[in-house]
Amino acid sequence: MLGKAILTATATALVVAGCSAPPPPPPPPVPTVHTPVPGEVEPAGCLGTGVTVKSGPVEVALGHRAVVLTLTNCGTTARTLTGYPEVRLLDKEKQPMTVEVEHGTSYMAIDPGVSPQTVEPGGTLLSVVSWSNTVTVGSPEAGAYVTVAAAQGDPEQRITVDTDLGTTGKLTLTAWNTQLKH
Repeated sequence: MLGKAILTATATALVVAGCSAPPPPPPPPVPTVHTPVPGEVEPAGCLGTGVTVKSGPVEVALGHRAVVLTLTNCGTTARTLTGYPEVRLLDKEKQPMTVEVEHGTSYMAIDPGVSPQTVEPGGTLLSVVSWSNTVTVGSPEAGAYVTVAAAQGDPEQRITVDTDLGTTGKLTLTAWNTQLKH
């Protein structure tokens, strides 16, 4: 009888404790999807817009990949950018690939959000391009180059970046900022 009373008291405490749990957090906002318009591809070096973009090495973690884009103001006047670079993925024949470009946070990088960023001559801004090497159904895809324009309408620079997309067909991009968010 004592065991039955303890069992009943324990069950009642568990039910009451379950009722006071806080509600789950709201789901994260849906990222913005953007399809860039192809522009003229310029050779590496300081463009007429006074900027150049280079990439670092591909970083890997648990099937996720990322590369940091570094924009340098190689001109003689300050330049203000607001938003995201324009990015396109090219295959090894330098042909555009059908890839969804999403603006926002990924497994590899936190998007700082859009705000005006002024870069003085010699200064830099950063953005992260990330993707997942997930294979579900179909043949894995791989890009060999990324074209990057500092802003919509700017000339693009082609950068060699091996992107093993798997079958996801998606890149995630963070906004230009002076530092990466951790």
